[in-house]
Amino acid sequence: MNPTPSQTVGPFYGYALPFPGGGDIALGGITVHGYVHDGAGAPVPDALLEFWQADEHGDLRGRPGSLRRDPVTGAVIGRHGVDFTGFGRVATDADGHWTLRTVRPGNGYISVCVFARGLLHHLYTRIYFGQDAFLDALPAERRQTLVAVEERQGVHRFDIHLQGEKETVFLDFG
Repeated sequence: MNPTPSQTVGPFYGYALPFPGGGDIALGGITVHGYVHDGAGAPVPDALLEFWQADEHGDLRGRPGSLRRDPVTGAVIGRHGVDFTGFGRVATDADGHWTLRTVRPGNGYISVCVFARGLLHHLYTRIYFGQDAFLDALPAERRQTLVAVEERQGVHRFDIHLQGEKETVFLDFG
């Protein structure tokens, strides 16, 4: 039997998956923000980004119960809201912009999963904050698509380009 063919992802996911405070992984650390662009460079107003990261010491475990939220309001249930969870989910706004508040990851990067209309499969990438052996293996012009730019102290910019001349490097874990 043949597998069922892939279908485009969304934009239906934008209704139920985002939750209030989804971009607040940890307060008092850094802010990372940017825009999602399509192949023509236009903003994507209905993309959804999921983030996973290590804490400031490089620990990837997070805290138990990090996804326990009220299904109606999205309010945190079962934890006091200040433990580091390592997970966030953010929808882009009408201008394709997103914002994440977190700590600088001890392993040097934040993993990102991109869902957007027109994609047959979600895309994986990373946001790096400095040099890394993986980055060093990439051509210089491609490497830059994975590095956050510090705009000012504690605020970093990372734009995601789904296609085109500035296309972000996407990872294949298959």
